[in-house]
Amino acid sequence: MSTDPACDLFLDFSRNKLLNQYWPRLRKAVEPLSQDQVWWRPNEASNSIGNLILHLNGNVWQWLVASFNRLSDERDRPAEFSATGDISATDLLARLGQTMEEASKVLSRLKDEELTANWQIQGYTVSGLAAVYQVVEHFGLHYGQIVYITKMQQGRDLGFYSELSRTGRASGGPV
Repeated sequence: MSTDPACDLFLDFSRNKLLNQYWPRLRKAVEPLSQDQVWWRPNEASNSIGNLILHLNGNVWQWLVASFNRLSDERDRPAEFSATGDISATDLLARLGQTMEEASKVLSRLKDEELTANWQIQGYTVSGLAAVYQVVEHFGLHYGQIVYITKMQQGRDLGFYSELSRTGRASGGPV
């Protein structure tokens, strides 16, 4: 952990968002889907859930795991979007799960100097803080797309905010 309380708060929040909110909900959304549902594309300009999971795996690995562990960048970004259904949902989730475990280790050990240092990632020069923020924001964006596609295909609320109904804080339609 860092010596700066603000850095600690940032890292704790980032780890919580990724590993305790987005990742479990993404798994819950995808696990009941069939192979066809995972690889269904609404149109040629859109990605399937399978493509989005491959893309998230590549992004988290490249921006957090490989960069902060000083590993070579072996990402094949175009392959994330050209895949068409050869990988099961179970395998996709297992791959991303392994990457999320490695990301958790990175977020647990980062220090102030790594967050303020500049890193070369995917052709960009970014601070460590910007790299972590990019991953959290990026994961949230695509997690939302995955949840939307799942809800569109299954026609049901996934119950992620059911506690709001119990507390009386819920209003409006499903989320």
